[in-house]
Amino acid sequence: MKKTLLFGLLALGSTGLFAQEDDGFEAIVKAGTADANTLMGAYIAPAMEGLVYSMSGGWYHTAKTHKQWGFDITIGFNGAIVPSEKEMFSFSDLEFENTVVASSNQTPTVAGNITPADLTVTTQDGDVVRFTMPEGVKDDLPLNAVPAPAIQASLGVFKGTDLMVRFVPEVGSDDVKGKLFGAGFKHDIMQYFGPLDKLPLNISVLGAFTNMNVDYDIQANSDLEGSNQAAEFKLNSYTVQGVASLDFPFVTVYGGLGYTGGKSEINVLGTYEFEYDNGQPGEVVDPIALSYNPSSVRASLGARLNLAFFKIFADYTVQEYSNVTAGIAFSFR
Repeated sequence: MKKTLLFGLLALGSTGLFAQEDDGFEAIVKAGTADANTLMGAYIAPAMEGLVYSMSGGWYHTAKTHKQWGFDITIGFNGAIVPSEKEMFSFSDLEFENTVVASSNQTPTVAGNITPADLTVTTQDGDVVRFTMPEGVKDDLPLNAVPAPAIQASLGVFKGTDLMVRFVPEVGSDDVKGKLFGAGFKHDIMQYFGPLDKLPLNISVLGAFTNMNVDYDIQANSDLEGSNQAAEFKLNSYTVQGVASLDFPFVTVYGGLGYTGGKSEINVLGTYEFEYDNGQPGEVVDPIALSYNPSSVRASLGARLNLAFFKIFADYTVQEYSNVTAGIAFSFR
């Protein structure tokens, strides 16, 4: 059973986690709140961390700023490549409250593709639940990258400063809704070096942040008994960079050095009622509350083809989750 969520890997991660019949999320919650957080936290970490990095990509394709009231509209794709060591996790690296026995020490994260492990969890009260961990979705991800598309507008306002905005109004369906907002600035510092501002070299400072929220109605797609079942995804990312570019009539070479970080959260809310494998009834309330705070130094290098007002660009960023960016822009003045 496939469900489509918004905004890249959150969709794929929730497909693998919430939509697997008999296993996945519906079985994980039976492990108890503490162990459910441990298992889900390890499984979905690449999605929650990778999105922080991919949402911070694509803010620029030149260090050159617009003249006053000049503007551009950019449509881009960012993908944070999941490191190979984060495609799986080992149960021996985790701490559990209950007794957990696994058929294999390793199982895939949301970004992996190895065979999931079978688990037997025996609670402190002697209740037993057996299930298979969720599959990963690596085969559905080009380059095994956490995707984050971006549509943004930049406007030159005054003294070599561009203001940049990303915005997606609340969209979706009855089952899932999401929205995104981001803002930033780019300021030219070559203007303070006299005649040097006549060179094709441009140097700027840039700062930007992005916020994304996605709400998913679990109850509409789950067979578990209970009430008010929902998942909330909240993500914030920021980046601060020094940016340089060599801008020629037909080609631009650009790069940046800086820092990226942020916070991502997932909260699974509601009441979940079920029966353990030994026939005993069980119930958990608000079973998942996870938070991630990834951050990394970043270094980028890219190129842009200039065809009058139409631009085509691509770049690569080295960071904890290395990022690829590609897109087009329509730029005036």
